[in-house]
This record gives sequence, C-alpha cells and structure tokens, in this order.
Amino acid sequence: MTKAGSKGGNLRDKLDGNELDLSLSDLNEVPVKELAALPKATILDLSCNKLTTLPSDFCGLTHLVKLDLSKNKLRQLPVDFGRLVNLQHLDLLNNRLVTLPVSFAQLKSLKWLDLKDNPLDPVLAKVAGDCLDEKQCKQCANKVLQHMKAVQADQERERQRRLEIDREAEKKWEAKQRAKEAQERELRKREKAEEKERRRKEYDALKAAKREQEKKPKKETNQAPKSKSGSRPRKPPPRKHTRSWAVLKLLLLLLLCVAGGLVACRVTELQQQPLCTSVNTIYDNAVRGLRSHDILQWVLQTDSQQ
Repeated sequence: MTKAGSKGGNLRDKLDGNELDLSLSDLNEVPVKELAALPKATILDLSCNKLTTLPSDFCGLTHLVKLDLSKNKLRQLPVDFGRLVNLQHLDLLNNRLVTLPVSFAQLKSLKWLDLKDNPLDPVLAKVAGDCLDEKQCKQCANKVLQHMKAVQADQERERQRRLEIDREAEKKWEAKQRAKEAQERELRKREKAEEKERRRKEYDALKAAKREQEKKPKKETNQAPKSKSGSRPRKPPPRKHTRSWAVLKLLLLLLLCVAGGLVACRVTELQQQPLCTSVNTIYDNAVRGLRSHDILQWVLQTDSQQ
C-alpha cells in the first residue's frame, strides 16, 4: 500500500490496486469528488488525519468495502451513513463519537467494527464491548448492528405512534370542521327560511290590504243607488212630531180655558163681576162684527134653519 506523506497530490498515484491510503495526510476534509472518481478503490484509509466531520456525499462511495477512520476528531457520522451497504470492515478507533446514526442498522454486510476510545453513550458502549481482538471486533459488529436495528425499530414505532396521533388529531380537527360547517349550513338554511317566511307574510299583508282597498269603492257604489231609489221615504223625526202635538194640545187647552171662562161669565152669577162684564162686552162686539160678514151670516142662518 502506498502512503501519502503530505496533503494534496494525485490520488491515482496513491492507489495501489483496490487500496487507497490517505493516512497521515493532514486532511481537514475528505476529497469526496476525487474519491468518487476512483470506484476501484474499495479499501480506503483515512486514519490519523484531522477530520471532524464527513460530508453527506461521502455516503455515495457505495463501492467501499473497508474503511479506516481511526485517530481523527469525528464527533458524528452522516445521517445516511447506512448507504454504504457494501461496507464489511469499519475502524472508528479513537474519535469523539457519542452515538451512531440510526441508518447504521442498514450496514448488513458489516463483519468487523472497532469503537474503542470514543466517549460512547453508556448503553452503546456496553453493547460494543472491548474489541481487543479479531473475535471481539466481529462480535462488536454483530451486537452493534442488532442494537441499532432495535433502536431503529423503536424509533419507527415512535414515528408510527406520532403519525397515528397526528392522524387522530387531524381526524378530530376535520370532524370538528365538518360539524362547524354543517352547523353554519344549518344556520344559513334557517336564516334563509326565516327570511322567506318574513317576505311571504309581507306579501300576504300587502295583498290583503290591496283587496280591502279594492272592496271599499264597490261598497260605496252599491249603497248609493239603493239610498236614492230603493229605500223608503224617511219619516219625520219623531222629535218634531212630538213637539207639534204638544203645541196643539196647549192651544186646545187654552181654547177650552177661554171657552170655560166665557161660559162662566155669561151663564153664572159671575157675569156681574167687572172682569166678566169686560169679557161679555168683548164677546158681544165680536159676535156683532162677525154677523156683519156675509159668508158668516149665511153660515149662521143655515145653522139656525137647521
């Protein structure tokens, strides 16, 4: 294997068969584009550099079978690190890793793994073990894969649970919205019906008022001829008739009184009284004046003859 002692240089010159050694190259970042142009380089050594992160497009180097990233300053691996499905040997010794990405569970071809000298999460550290020899590193690969598959399953269940909660919340919201819309439709329908009923009543009231207005002139027209020709002549007011009879009665009573007084003055002993003397004188003068009238004489003669 050819080793590069300095940064840069032609990568093809450092390729030895299918192995590419970039260890001790003082690299701060991985030359992914150049590596992608070397699909034959299935074994890549990036140990003893100053790498703190790996770019996400590093995971596109799916032709890698063996990868050495030991003695760098890596704090985490790319989220989609599991795309390196052909990877069988992975050395992560002496970095600053605490956890592994969930996609690590997709490295189904992984047979060898070293995670020593990393500040791993206690659970992950216990699963990984010491990895002091070939056998333990193979066990480490197997146990870590199983552990990451369990973590992935747990996360998937949690994701499904949250999705279910979100779906239920969305269903409730949709049901609430449908109920609200139905209520609004019912309210609009009721308001429309009330408005229709109000307009109908107004129309009926106007129509009834118009009919009443049309009936009034007809009644007056029908009553006018009847009062002129068909009705009986009105009787004199009973009040006037009563007054006439009262006056007539009063006159008759007065005449009776005069006649009675005259008879009393001519027949009774009262004829010698001064009042009766005057009355008799007036009576005699009236009789003489009437006898001088021709017609009255004729009446008196006829009456005396009979």
